[in-house]
Amino acid sequence: MNSWPITLDDVLGAHKMLSGVARVTPMEGSRHLSSLIGSAVHLKCENLQRTGSFKLRGAYVRIAGLSPVERAAGVVAASAGNHAQGVALAATTLGVHSTVFMPVGAPLPKVAATRDYGAEVRLYGENFDATLEAALDYAEATGAVVIHPFDHEDVVAGQGTVGLEILEQCPEVRTILVGVGGGGLLAGISVAVKQLRPDVRVIGVQAAGAAAYPPSLRAGRPVSLEGFSTMADGIQVGRPGDIPFEIVNRLADGVITVSETSLAQALLICLERCKLVVEPAGASTVAALLEHGAELEGPVVAVLSGGNVDPLLMQRVLRHGMVAAGRYFSLRLRITDRPGALASLLGVLTQANANVVDIAHVRTDPKLALGEAEVDLHLETRGPEHCAAVVSELRDSGYAILNQS
Repeated sequence: MNSWPITLDDVLGAHKMLSGVARVTPMEGSRHLSSLIGSAVHLKCENLQRTGSFKLRGAYVRIAGLSPVERAAGVVAASAGNHAQGVALAATTLGVHSTVFMPVGAPLPKVAATRDYGAEVRLYGENFDATLEAALDYAEATGAVVIHPFDHEDVVAGQGTVGLEILEQCPEVRTILVGVGGGGLLAGISVAVKQLRPDVRVIGVQAAGAAAYPPSLRAGRPVSLEGFSTMADGIQVGRPGDIPFEIVNRLADGVITVSETSLAQALLICLERCKLVVEPAGASTVAALLEHGAELEGPVVAVLSGGNVDPLLMQRVLRHGMVAAGRYFSLRLRITDRPGALASLLGVLTQANANVVDIAHVRTDPKLALGEAEVDLHLETRGPEHCAAVVSELRDSGYAILNQS
């Protein structure tokens, strides 16, 4: 292990350094998730960390390790969210000037939070690549130190302190699930856990639409994705970091993927059943429980890596999650165009205990025969069985359903 980029001593040193800076985040049991997979599930709530994610840990250790000359030059980072806030607070705490480049379209709450933590925010570029290039140009021009979000030894060591806390809070753990973007958190936890408890399985989780680790692990080297897209922007990384990959490739027990539908359902479960606000990337481990829970040896600890979710994104994701859970669906049907016809339809829906979220009544369309109208309905129900009952009630009442989704 001594020839590796990170050792257990590095993580232990980071743990001491972070005392009084990063919170020891709570571990919460979940009866609902435990019942779903048939084994005990605990949630490591890094969404309740200062700045709303684990990123503070690595950023602080990295900046604290700078020389006085480097600190005087300041630090710079490129990020659309969690890393930006972690760098901002870490630098401010250590008395170091920080400049954070963020994409022009970055969510306003994240921009405001980064400024509030003390960073000078510069909005540049329509995508992250352009933003990163601007940050690197700034570093070259000013001498500011670039704080990478995952590809540095100190950052990985800082993130590894999450693993130490897990072992202390849940010594009976058998499997740890960790969301993966560039791999810094998975690598750090793997170092800490595998040295202290080699019997514990450490498994990474990526969104299927942005999963660079599985092909990289097969190739034995970091592989870049040609394209990627996922709602889990916090783990949307096109290439593993060199340092994290070396560790993950040798220590972790694999990386699994989850669908967008599972991510949406997981976010809904975290909010409704666990009473926790979690961003899609942070909910990736809960999505893994939904898709792969039967394969995992318990007790399982799922790391909720962050809770910084844009309210508009949360609104869209929650609706998607309700659709996936069979609690929200839409349908189109045809009715007669006469007074009282729409009221009669709504009466049937009331009888079926379906909540009408939205309704569109179309009476003038070339496709319609004289005396016909079409109605688009968006309904909230109690689940798949209730959806089927509503459809059955409508058909029994003589309504022709043209489309259902």
